[in-house]
Amino acid sequence: MRASDSTRELPDMDRDNQTGVTEFLLLGLSNQPGKEQVPFGSFLCMYLLTIIGNLLIILAISCDSHLHTPMYFFLANLSCVDICFSSVTMPKMLVNHMVGSKSISYVECMTQIYFFITFINMDGFLLSVMAYDRYNAICCPLQYNMIMRPQLCVLLVAVSWVITNLHALLHTLLMVRLTFCSNNVVHHFFCDPYAILKLSCSDTFVNDMMVFTVGGLIFLTPFSCIIISYAYILSNVLKLPTAHGLRKALSTCGSHLTVVSLFYGAILGVYMHPSSSYSVRDMVATIIFTVLTPLVNPFIYSLRNRDVKEALRKLIIVRRIVLSRS
Repeated sequence: MRASDSTRELPDMDRDNQTGVTEFLLLGLSNQPGKEQVPFGSFLCMYLLTIIGNLLIILAISCDSHLHTPMYFFLANLSCVDICFSSVTMPKMLVNHMVGSKSISYVECMTQIYFFITFINMDGFLLSVMAYDRYNAICCPLQYNMIMRPQLCVLLVAVSWVITNLHALLHTLLMVRLTFCSNNVVHHFFCDPYAILKLSCSDTFVNDMMVFTVGGLIFLTPFSCIIISYAYILSNVLKLPTAHGLRKALSTCGSHLTVVSLFYGAILGVYMHPSSSYSVRDMVATIIFTVLTPLVNPFIYSLRNRDVKEALRKLIIVRRIVLSRS
């Protein structure tokens, strides 16, 4: 591991002229005013679809008693986190565009960083818990109900929330201690931690070390759990005597694997290097897991899952009946 190159030695005169930054300017995806309409319309549509899609998943699971199982309990929590994750970044960008502003206050920026870190890590923890659930369903079917008790499911989610909030608090407090000078222009559509670190005119060595140590641990722990779970699942699936059993086992994990690949693939491309090398390519990868992943999750799970599709169909029928009686 190498420390960030963002450590800067300032002349004494520059140090004397340092002033506290009260706001940052979010340039968004385009610096040219004429080209901002298309990204704005696309992001607005994606945000609305994200909210609607994930709300439908939550409602379908809540209203259908057949879906009151550990797998769908975790899926409902994932949909809830995805709604929050999208709402951390996109509304501010959309509002700024509508009012013709690019500013975000220092407090708002630090708050955005805190919740961004919380929800991105919560996504990873929930995906690992879902992988553990699939491992028990496929490799230990007879003991599944005994292992995945409701108390354990709630405990796994609660512990994940505690860990992710403490981790977010650590990085936010480390960010607050940094000094920001005259440069407050963020080449992003939200306060991405790496983009903000790059603006600091003080030493970010501790921040980068915490990203690589604590952040790496928080990232690798759920990712390792997913890899280990699927290694056992693959080993067990290959022993199945029939092709039907093989297809059934793979279809059970297909949606989850698709989401994991999209989510972790983008994160590996952005946060596994020093903040000083943050580039436009990283911003594109950030859009994938902050915007596209929460958007496609409900569609991936609903289109590939017969139970979810049936629950959504019932939900639509009930809505029609209610509307016809009103």
